[in-house]
Amino acid sequence: MTILLVILILFALIIVHELGHFIVAKICGVKVKEFGVGYPPTALRLGKIGETEYTLNWIPFGGFVRLFGDEGQGERGRGSFVDASRGKQMIILIAGITMNIVAGWLLFTIAYAQGIPRVAEEAGPSVQLLVTGVVPGSPADSAGIHGGDEILAMVDGAGSSPTELTPDGVKEFVVERGGKRIDITYARNNATSTITAIPANAVIPGAAGDAGVGVDLVLVTTEPLPWGEAARTATLATYNAFTSVVQNLWHIIANVFRGAPSLQDIVGPVGLVSVVGQATQAGMAQVIAYAALISINLAVINLFPIPALDGGRLLVVVIETVIRRPAHRLTIHLLNTIGVALIILLMVVVTYQDIARLLA
Repeated sequence: MTILLVILILFALIIVHELGHFIVAKICGVKVKEFGVGYPPTALRLGKIGETEYTLNWIPFGGFVRLFGDEGQGERGRGSFVDASRGKQMIILIAGITMNIVAGWLLFTIAYAQGIPRVAEEAGPSVQLLVTGVVPGSPADSAGIHGGDEILAMVDGAGSSPTELTPDGVKEFVVERGGKRIDITYARNNATSTITAIPANAVIPGAAGDAGVGVDLVLVTTEPLPWGEAARTATLATYNAFTSVVQNLWHIIANVFRGAPSLQDIVGPVGLVSVVGQATQAGMAQVIAYAALISINLAVINLFPIPALDGGRLLVVVIETVIRRPAHRLTIHLLNTIGVALIILLMVVVTYQDIARLLA
């Protein structure tokens, strides 16, 4: 069921992306010859409506819209992409990326309206105090506290506890008990445990004079939001996801140029089965949130100026606008072929790593 769910999510997001190209091309008066899910060779021809043929293709890691007059086919005249203005060409190419961003925002809105983890401003019945980080070598680290643990209680040797179980309340409680035993009860994977930690100085960076156990804490709630507030929260979540994906991809590319390429943090379709499988345990709202993240990832990846992706094609249109003449079609075709080959190679490597992680 998880595999089927991943396939449905990818399929839906690909359709959304290609619908962006399809709809805007129609609005701009450009004919669409083929609407394909997956990359050729063709596996199944679903039918033809008007001038557009709909197909399923064997390589299931993408999709495409084949436009009349695109990719140096020599098709000119009314409805030809190459004869459309540069502005229309850019809008058509950007439309797929825009649709994925909009889809991500919409999915985030639904997820927040259903209830997914978000930062809470104050303690309450449905609010959890979660560990977001542990200082290496700290008392908490030595005692076995991990990021993601929920702090349920803190008690010192005299039976006292924080006035309120919040980051500030815990900090005040710990600072006053340097060198003294504190019992910390926490929950992890639906199991409750209690450990003992002794706050020490020079544990927290920048606060060497204060006693600490070495944890970062945040209040989190899964309380559903009203639709209006969910939409506003989703806007920030979409922006944060977009910038985070850009930064991570830039870091990967920078490592390649440094001669230290690393694809360990990249997850492919096989790896998504494990990720989505874990999300299903937290409920459908969490699955919807992961689908939003996947949609944002697709938008960013397609925005990169790589041949055969929207970003690469957009770069060609920009260059043609600057030089005031069409780029050499044979060169564009060769670059697109190389781009597709690189994408296939990348997916093979990533899939191999996904399978290796699952077997491990």
